[in-house]
Amino acid sequence: MNIFRRRLCRSCSRSFPAAYYSEFVCPACARTSIAGMLRERLAKQHFFGSSPAPFVGRFGYPLVNVGILSPGVVSDDAWMYDAPEFWSSSNLQIPQIVDYRASLVNSRAKSQVKSGSRYLDLARDVAMASKPVDVEVSFKRKPAIGLSFSEFTAPSGPAVELESASLASNPRVHAKVEKVFSDTDLRAAEAVSYLYRSSFDVNFLSKILSVGTLGLQPDRRLVPTRFAITATDDMIGKQLIAGVKDFQEIGSHLAFFGGYLGNYYLVMLFPDVWSYELFEAYARADDFSTDYESYAGRKTYAESCAGGYYAARLGVLELLKSMKRQASVLVVRMITDEYQLPLGVWVVREAVRKAAAEKPIEFSSGDLMLKYADAVVSRKFGYAHFSRILSSSLLLRSRSQMKLGGFF
Repeated sequence: MNIFRRRLCRSCSRSFPAAYYSEFVCPACARTSIAGMLRERLAKQHFFGSSPAPFVGRFGYPLVNVGILSPGVVSDDAWMYDAPEFWSSSNLQIPQIVDYRASLVNSRAKSQVKSGSRYLDLARDVAMASKPVDVEVSFKRKPAIGLSFSEFTAPSGPAVELESASLASNPRVHAKVEKVFSDTDLRAAEAVSYLYRSSFDVNFLSKILSVGTLGLQPDRRLVPTRFAITATDDMIGKQLIAGVKDFQEIGSHLAFFGGYLGNYYLVMLFPDVWSYELFEAYARADDFSTDYESYAGRKTYAESCAGGYYAARLGVLELLKSMKRQASVLVVRMITDEYQLPLGVWVVREAVRKAAAEKPIEFSSGDLMLKYADAVVSRKFGYAHFSRILSSSLLLRSRSQMKLGGFF
């Protein structure tokens, strides 16, 4: 399918990408429709609802907003409102995901990052529970219809100041989660690694990290949700890198291609020791962002690609772990106009995982693989600056340098 083919919205006749919405409604009309559906549900200051997740804000640090997200109704399906891996595996599209997230009211109150409170204890119960917890919530005013979007976190509905909140059901906490919560001598990175190896998903791990349930007792504190997401990706990534470095180098050049929600990834594996580089570009723009790490790793935060760097790296490392091989990995992200609303860094993680699940193309040389990459990027996306990406690549420059073995 031509990803740039467009259609007209049946409601307002605006032009929008064909892949965006199967029901012929553009993003603006989708927002209006969602607002209409929510208006009646949110026209109250008190409700019972199932809460699938907490949310920790970042403004005013160290005095931040701590919220619990709830659709305002008790539902056995409330877990779907905060389930990126489920959205991806079910191939849900932007309007369906926004439908879920728009109805989540953020009931919030101020809290110091290192001090406890009754409401913070409730938020921790919500985060640690194996399934959404029923809560009773009262607000200081009625919620206003609204949608909040971020490139780091999943969308959410209106935020409203909390009057009171209490549990209406007993949270069920997995024994392994209870174990790391109770162990105040276990470092946060070790706790995250232990739960990840026990098949807890990354989204869940970032939630419990954000509400200060992990780590050494003196270090436990609230972590803003957007930072907790990247910290979780980074901690798991570092643990996987240590294991990948023990594997043999891959024996051939492999390219994987795929994506999700208008974010397409070309993942290229070169036979060499571990290194990783990410380029991000909008298909119709000239510029790009890039960050890189050598075998020795990074010493500073990936400023250019930010959280996407660590989310994409995690997907790459999961691929190498499944192959039991190490490689130098060059990743190119093409962002198309299908991706009209920012949905959070989870999109990056899931898009790379989808690319890694595709059957790879094998090449006899790196030059042939790069020619293939140029063809994909230029022909499929109309991106005319791939040569600049290649000339800017620190990974390719490093590979072109003489290795010690070349002198023998």
